[in-house]
Amino acid sequence: METLVTRYGIARVEGDELAVVDLPLPNLRWLFKAGQTLADVETAPVTRRLAKADLDEVVVPPLGLDTAVWGVGLNYHGKAALTGRPVPTEPILFLKPSSALAAHRAALPIPADLTTQFDYEAEVGIVLARALHDARPEDVWDAVGGVIAANDSTARDVMKATGTPTLAKGFPGCAPLGPTMLPPSDLADRDAIPVASWVDGEERQRSSTADLIFDVPELLSRLSRYVRLEPGDVVLTGTPPGTGQDRNDYLRPGQEIRIAVGPLVPLVNTVA
Repeated sequence: METLVTRYGIARVEGDELAVVDLPLPNLRWLFKAGQTLADVETAPVTRRLAKADLDEVVVPPLGLDTAVWGVGLNYHGKAALTGRPVPTEPILFLKPSSALAAHRAALPIPADLTTQFDYEAEVGIVLARALHDARPEDVWDAVGGVIAANDSTARDVMKATGTPTLAKGFPGCAPLGPTMLPPSDLADRDAIPVASWVDGEERQRSSTADLIFDVPELLSRLSRYVRLEPGDVVLTGTPPGTGQDRNDYLRPGQEIRIAVGPLVPLVNTVA
């Protein structure tokens, strides 16, 4: 069942309604920190019902805007083949500043004085429900609380100039997540999660996590060797081919980016 956070509280999607439930926590990050899971949202009593059609007006960031977000570069076989770069033997990992996070439907404030090559990256985000450190791949899914849509937006010219993903992907308010989350158990195939993007209605990317170089268990296992992942932390899994960089067609003010991950409500943002 899809879960989200509204300005009235944590809610679940029930058909054409959003059922706000009796869980007095500010967001899903704190739900996981409290030792609860999305299953608790599914069984909690309903305190209020809203129309799903009004989701854009009532939804707020599901994890708040202060959680840790890890990313990985060049993690799709299709992307590596397109670029002609060798397949990595270790994940290319980086940490995004929490100030980069943005909400569903937020306008992304691109700093025009810093970049003319601002790009979209549709990604599957993996949200931790419990801490993970030095974990074996076979233990990773047990620690995952949910899957979320993400746009790992990137300034390609900043990346080229600095060689630093955190700077190229860390502009304030330019890294949206959401708007809903789904437990892995509700996915048709957690090892082949569909991901796609559109710009102004034109499809740009379509793939699934079956094409990952480092799949979810392997990626999180390797990351957890070095760091302790906490409940509510997000690990992005990389983007498939079809980005603006691949087409030499970068985002412009006023354009709309739509990102779909599996059956989740699509993540939609515009360029300010």
